[in-house]
Amino acid sequence: MTEHEWDREHVQEIIRCDKDKPGALLPILHGIQDALGYVPPDSIPLIAGELNLSRAEVHGVISFYHYFRSTPPGKRTIYLCRAESCQAMGSDALETHAKQRLNIDYHETTGDGAFSLEPVYCLGNCACSPSIMIDKDVYGRVTSETFDEIIENMQVDAQ
Repeated sequence: MTEHEWDREHVQEIIRCDKDKPGALLPILHGIQDALGYVPPDSIPLIAGELNLSRAEVHGVISFYHYFRSTPPGKRTIYLCRAESCQAMGSDALETHAKQRLNIDYHETTGDGAFSLEPVYCLGNCACSPSIMIDKDVYGRVTSETFDEIIENMQVDAQ
């Protein structure tokens, strides 16, 4: 059985379990993303068919909410805070640096599959702005230099 077949089977099971819930589309999309790390584009016709929605309606919800991904995430996800406190303390420069350093934009994954970059609108670490979170670890007072150190340490640890 290929990975694609497993994904399809898993997605169909999630749809079966959630399709009768009120407002079933969001629970289904969350279930798929939680299970696979993303919502495969091939799943859109399955979801649409089961919920009697158009493919455009399902795609519209996926593209509207920044949380949903349509590509597999990297091994580690970097969340860069975009809230006002972080912006006031330099997150715009940090954002520019992170995108250049990783050579990706938001909602993208590095070519080696190591990192994905996502915006987040408050990590609750305002006193230590600007902040990032990598997976579940929060880092405060992040500069371009400390960002590079964190990333380099993670790459060394992965080897």
